[in-house]
Amino acid sequence: MKIHRILDLNSLERGLRVIKKREITSSHIVQAAFELFAEHGIEKTSLGMISKKVGITKSSIYYHFATKEELIHRTFEYIFKGHYFAAYFDMDSVNKDNFVETLVRGGLNMLPSDDEDHRSKLRVLSEFTMLAERDDQFRAPLLKVQQDFLDGFIHLLSKGVEFGLIAPSNIEVSSKILALLIDNLSRCKMMKMEMEYRIIWEELIDRMICREIQ
Repeated sequence: MKIHRILDLNSLERGLRVIKKREITSSHIVQAAFELFAEHGIEKTSLGMISKKVGITKSSIYYHFATKEELIHRTFEYIFKGHYFAAYFDMDSVNKDNFVETLVRGGLNMLPSDDEDHRSKLRVLSEFTMLAERDDQFRAPLLKVQQDFLDGFIHLLSKGVEFGLIAPSNIEVSSKILALLIDNLSRCKMMKMEMEYRIIWEELIDRMICREIQ
């Protein structure tokens, strides 16, 4: 009986080591894929390039990901694990006095910073967007992220209605305008175009709110 227990414990330990190794290696593969996608683009990055960067054989990747498409999906999840409306806009603390500042600050926080990791994520997002235009399997998760931000802007502007700061008309259209502008500003900043990003964002918010309350 004691021998059997020892064998069982050894088998359990080996199993846990295999699981742990698989988790670590999977995360390494996703990180390597992300870096190569940002540098070379999704289509030009091969599994051979990824395996070389990680330091494993190409066949080892298939132990973790059945296809390159599955790896792309996992990389997308990695990019967007912290990219959702509530991560930028503090809905719990918004009130009448800080409503405009919450809207301004949240949008500016969405713009690319000087942090290279942030810029890399936006480059891969741009690649993913182009891929989604041609392939339905990549369109769904992208639309889900976009819908989260649209719903978030609608919710935030609805708060403005409750505070008596804006009229209830055209909330959905106004939300789409905000989402479209911040998306385009992000692309421009990613390309390092010189422009007054804060002023542009504040001007739209000011005009939108002023127009609504007149």
